[in-house]
Amino acid sequence: MQKHLLFTATLLAVTLWPNFATAATMSKADYNLAKTRAGADYKASQALCAGLKDNAKDICSVQAKGQQKVALAELEFAYAGKAADGNRLRVVTAEAAYAVAKEKCDDLAGNDKDVCVKKAKADEVTALAAAKLGKEVAAARTDAADDVRDANYKLAVEKCDAQSGDAKSRCVAAAKATKATQAAQAASAVAAMKPATVPVMPTPKKEKKGGC
Repeated sequence: MQKHLLFTATLLAVTLWPNFATAATMSKADYNLAKTRAGADYKASQALCAGLKDNAKDICSVQAKGQQKVALAELEFAYAGKAADGNRLRVVTAEAAYAVAKEKCDDLAGNDKDVCVKKAKADEVTALAAAKLGKEVAAARTDAADDVRDANYKLAVEKCDAQSGDAKSRCVAAAKATKATQAAQAASAVAAMKPATVPVMPTPKKEKKGGC
């Protein structure tokens, strides 16, 4: 149970949206290599799980699946750098953590098991809510930035009306160029967003008994 709580606490800490760092650029070759590695790691983990029994085997298998899903989601975000991929990563992580926590509850019985399942679900709901909030905040920030950029552009063009002929044309062209540059910079900033850390799914260990 303590391991479950620690993992959940780590998950909730990294799902808070404002925590970003600059993502490194990933080439297509590196992307394909990482994807292949994720598949190999999944097969290796499942092979390890095959040597376990009962619920310990089930937990191990669910952990392996969760690890792969999180790894692939993180990979997509690192490669594409889209805000939507970042939010997807948070959702996948929350779902993977819930699947593992719920499976561990099968080692319990009666009210203890019921409480364990409810706690796992509550943690997932909290994490998904944080991901949803982050998505909404990011969208609001983008809309606000667009509004400010448009307002500044209109102001710049209005100032150009004080000029005439070629001077006015150059003024308007400069205003458009500035707006385009700012838009490109904003897009690059979004592409560079990446969660500072992503919780690592517990590594399956060969043991006789599994615990919540």
